[in-house]
Amino acid sequence: MAKGHRSQIKRERNANKDTRPSAKLSYARVSVQKACFVLDAIRGKDVQTALGIVTYNPRYASSLIKKLLESAIANAENNNQMNPENLYVAECFANKGPTMKRVKPRAQGRAYRIEKRMSHITIVLDEK
Repeated sequence: MAKGHRSQIKRERNANKDTRPSAKLSYARVSVQKACFVLDAIRGKDVQTALGIVTYNPRYASSLIKKLLESAIANAENNNQMNPENLYVAECFANKGPTMKRVKPRAQGRAYRIEKRMSHITIVLDEK
């Protein structure tokens, strides 16, 4: 059991919140493995370079990540009053989401299971 009054505990918990600008896409219809190919390419890069990488990357996940990156940049400008030229991708990761299970009919009355995976993609920016 935690010590102190409930309001004091909440105050302490809110004091060490991450104030870096970020954007999160939940339930993206792309698997974690496929999203990580694109995320690994932009991790640690400045936002202009990262936008260039995702713009010309042929993977489907790059279109989702491009919108997410633009949203994180807009959050940094509007909510945190940061200059977009000084921003870089501090963290980016994809977590596993729910999986839709489907059945594909096969020969001789058999059925194969098809798993349509989803992911939760997060991008966190920071200033240099």
